[in-house]
Amino acid sequence: MNKLQEQNPLKQLLEIRGMGQVLTVTAGLVMLCIAFGIVNPAFFNNRNVLNLLRQIAPILLIGIGQSYVLITGNIDLSIGSLVGMSCMISATLMTKGVYPWGAVAVTLVCCLAIGILNGLLVAFCKLPPFIATLGTMTIARGIAQIANGNYNTDSIGDAAEGFRNFFYYGKTFGLYNTIWIAIVLWFAFNFILTRTRTGRHIYAIGSNREAAHLSGVNIISTTVKAYFVSSFASCIVGLVMCAMSGMGTMDSGNSYEMFAVAASVIGGVSTLGGQGLLFGTVIGASIWGVLQNGLQFAGAPVAIRNIVIGIIVILSVLLDIIVRTDRHIVARKKSLKNSIA
Repeated sequence: MNKLQEQNPLKQLLEIRGMGQVLTVTAGLVMLCIAFGIVNPAFFNNRNVLNLLRQIAPILLIGIGQSYVLITGNIDLSIGSLVGMSCMISATLMTKGVYPWGAVAVTLVCCLAIGILNGLLVAFCKLPPFIATLGTMTIARGIAQIANGNYNTDSIGDAAEGFRNFFYYGKTFGLYNTIWIAIVLWFAFNFILTRTRTGRHIYAIGSNREAAHLSGVNIISTTVKAYFVSSFASCIVGLVMCAMSGMGTMDSGNSYEMFAVAASVIGGVSTLGGQGLLFGTVIGASIWGVLQNGLQFAGAPVAIRNIVIGIIVILSVLLDIIVRTDRHIVARKKSLKNSIA
């Protein structure tokens, strides 16, 4: 009987650290969808669902990047500015006559350079991640502003139609390409996080940095890789923003660092490091998108939407801290009891 219980798939699923919160927020997402569908049946029409999924995709992408960094016990505040930098650099190059995919390559290199810098500042120079990424956030926003002489760009033109279709307007098998990009990248980064040595090292650093170092984990390399993923995701979102608007805007990505943290922590990624599932990030990003879309359908003003989502983020982090603290207390009591015995 015990063997059967041990092999119970449901029990094994629930024993995965962080899965409990993922299932809870999944139930919350379902209830939100039902509630908004009752308030306005148009919430479930095909057009709105497709647009909602396309709206969720960029939030999911930056959530993936932030999740990688949060699991290491760090944070990336430069995400939103990198989105703006990506949008402005790519658009400026295209308006200057650079072939769209050449502009994409240059933009990617610039964004990844900031990601590597973030990782080195945090892991090698040992700067607090809040300070390091706050600095690069300002640098990246400055680059976005000077890319086109402190002006938004003109239209990227008809020559970039293929670029715009690939990243935003085109469809494949009935879904917008933006959604497919998010799906493909989620599977790729989820595989890295759950099935590779790099993924195990990312969790190890967040769980216990010193123990990970003593076990042979390269702290600097692994931290740089986490920030590398974050900057890559931000770059892709910036390209999506550029494709959507057809131009570069200097304020692209404003507040996206908050979106990224929200998608991660609502989905169960711990701000204390060492815990989190990218499937939870999907749910967190979906809750964010559904709340924005549903409250808009319900006629709620933007201020109310922001207040509601802000409260949910605070409660998610608070819940994580309470659960982690209780778990630590229980573990210490058990250890003390065993030592006395």
